[in-house]
Amino acid sequence: MKEAIKWTLNRMPKSGDKQLSVMSLDSVAKARRFHSSFPQYSVTPLAQLEGMAQHLGLGGLFVKNESYRFGLNAFKVLGGSFAMGRYIAKEMGRDVSGMTYQYLTSEAFRQEFGQATFFTATDGNHGRGVAWAANKLGQKAVVHMPKGSTKPRFDNIAKEGAQVTIEDVNYDDCVRMAAAEAAQTEHGVIVQDTAWDGYEEIPSWIMQGYGTMAGEAAEQLRQISVNRPTHVFVQAGVGSLAGAVVGYFTNLFPNDPPKFIVMEAQAADCLYQGAMAGDGSPRMVGGDLQTIMAGLACGEPNTISWDILRNHVTAFVSCPDWVSAKGMRMLGAPLKGDPAVISGESGAVGMGLIASLMQDDTYQDLRDAIGLNRFSQVLMFSTEGDTDPEKYRRVLWDGEHAAL
Repeated sequence: MKEAIKWTLNRMPKSGDKQLSVMSLDSVAKARRFHSSFPQYSVTPLAQLEGMAQHLGLGGLFVKNESYRFGLNAFKVLGGSFAMGRYIAKEMGRDVSGMTYQYLTSEAFRQEFGQATFFTATDGNHGRGVAWAANKLGQKAVVHMPKGSTKPRFDNIAKEGAQVTIEDVNYDDCVRMAAAEAAQTEHGVIVQDTAWDGYEEIPSWIMQGYGTMAGEAAEQLRQISVNRPTHVFVQAGVGSLAGAVVGYFTNLFPNDPPKFIVMEAQAADCLYQGAMAGDGSPRMVGGDLQTIMAGLACGEPNTISWDILRNHVTAFVSCPDWVSAKGMRMLGAPLKGDPAVISGESGAVGMGLIASLMQDDTYQDLRDAIGLNRFSQVLMFSTEGDTDPEKYRRVLWDGEHAAL
């Protein structure tokens, strides 16, 4: 028997929504201009899966393919790099609009600013993005990975010149370790995509960086005459990506936002647990957080994102590993005429869930509750490619984590 997908509609009381402004259209536009100044920047593809939409009984299905981002195979670099730019701008008493790639790599900048050391904890993609940006901008990076981290992900970070370790603790403990070391280091700063009381500025900048991806997707949809997606499926670890996407699209369509469905790995479903509790307070999940969705293996929510999510999400869904594996296979072996999308374990969970909702009547209640039908225009984000190529092949070629 396969494990069941668990879900709950959002019935939490609303808050004052003061964090929604973090994802203002103006802030996201600044992030996009910053990223556009990098010579490695290009808009990542939006795959239009017409055959799959027809097969599943949807009006349209669109997959933002982040395997092309900056040559790093994942979206995370958008957040870490923009947070670095904003941190440096603040330290220098300037606006981030002056922090172009050309200036940040110049001798003049080196003379004026010198070097900082950026500390972070990561399951892989975020740390690689921080290490890459630090390397490109002549800064230092120290990266801690939780136990169970794979060698290919470790190697990808190390080759960017960062000091990197795999620790014998879980992700959330790695975050605490990185924060403590940054506090003891001259010109040390922690660049973490989760927020807690007293640590909110940098995570909000990271979320704005992720807004570049959401902004591109909205533009690409308009270019193919989809003015507004009806449904946005977005995955969550700490919730920074989810909060960024939900916040951006809520600000873009204030009078008629899409329905937002947030998905988590069942082993680390802290947002789902908070939604189930229903009182508006976040919940935490502890332990080893074992899941193939390494990028979603986070048990403590970002407090900024949580505030956005509790106000605007339609449903929270807790997904067993087979959901992600199913999505990886469907995207990697598409229907005739559709483009293939190489999507890693944390990237493909949306595809697996959307297919399950449309094809398995066990989940008809959720399908009906969110109004997913033949008129729906559905957007999802494949946030990573095959960042662990061996694992990817085991799922696609060998049938690891099959649904049955």
